[in-house]
Amino acid sequence: MRLAAILLAFAASTYAASPTVTYTRSFPGSTPDYICISIDRAGALTYSETLHDTQPLRTQLPAPDTASLFDLAAKLDYFHTPLESGLKVANMGKKTFRYDDGSGAPASEASFNYSIHESAQTLQARFEQIAATEHAYFDLDRTAHFDKLGVNDALAEIEALWLHKQLVAPLQFIPLLTRISTHETYMHLVRDRAARLKDEFTAPAPPPAGPTGSSQP
Repeated sequence: MRLAAILLAFAASTYAASPTVTYTRSFPGSTPDYICISIDRAGALTYSETLHDTQPLRTQLPAPDTASLFDLAAKLDYFHTPLESGLKVANMGKKTFRYDDGSGAPASEASFNYSIHESAQTLQARFEQIAATEHAYFDLDRTAHFDKLGVNDALAEIEALWLHKQLVAPLQFIPLLTRISTHETYMHLVRDRAARLKDEFTAPAPPPAGPTGSSQP
């Protein structure tokens, strides 16, 4: 009996994984030509640019962003229904949404080249923003280690995403920006830019705007 209880407990723990939404895009000739992003319900995010990446980039997605992705997955029936439009459009790469509910049941997924479903387009756009952010992180990390002359361009890419409100989870950049801004091997211009971005990423969010106009008594 005790052995059976242990086995049942082990089985329960095996299937107690958090629900996960995954997005992959395979498009030979693009940069990068493959991406895979997985996010669990707690916001733990992994990002890869190779099919069998043993050391993916890991970060934490803010709770509101995580909830939004899972809400969109729910609107799409967790990818149980086809998303391909069937329209004759140019090849834009194979995209796949996948949902694993963490119970051990088979995951559901839907692949498409182009979808006319508004929620699918929104979900794809948000995953592509995540991909652009994590690719920028990869680039900054690489240049900081191996190409100090390229760091300013990498910072400019991050700043452009920030200014266009397309940078996801900016706090993940703080350790890199801190190292660059305080290390004298980098140009003064680069250190200043890194310090400024760090300050912007850690600044308190502005209070929500109040109602416009007011009535006088």
